[in-house]
Amino acid sequence: MPSLIGPWIESGDTTIVDTAKKHELGTRAFDANGNEYIYLTGVANTVSGYWVTFDELHITTLTVADAKGRVAIAMAATVASTYGWYLIYGTRATVYASSPITNNAQLYLSSSPGMVDDADVAGDSIIGAWARSALTTAGTALLTVELSYPIVTDTAID
Repeated sequence: MPSLIGPWIESGDTTIVDTAKKHELGTRAFDANGNEYIYLTGVANTVSGYWVTFDELHITTLTVADAKGRVAIAMAATVASTYGWYLIYGTRATVYASSPITNNAQLYLSSSPGMVDDADVAGDSIIGAWARSALTTAGTALLTVELSYPIVTDTAID
């Protein structure tokens, strides 16, 4: 797994789950490939590769259809009462999807918590997220994605 670099973090592993807060919530760090991560709280049932939204207090919620807010991908099983790193920019995440996905597809929120799909549903487009591989088996963490500070608005934009 990638190790973090940057002015705030001496070193670190993005897959470590902290039971006590080790950094200020919202701290950002980069790995050697330029991928950017943010330090957030965990939420129940999170596994590595699940999608979350987070608010101004850096509290996470597993994504579902009609969610609103900034979006990130969990790098570890950061469940409730824990803390960890989430990808917000780059191409280092392997994520879960609720249906087969085609390569280079625009991604959308799914009704399955923490997962995405490529079904065009008004208001559920994840702006700033694209598939960078194909996924043939739904519910598996085999889809590679590219992120550019993704958000969801629950507003039809197409």
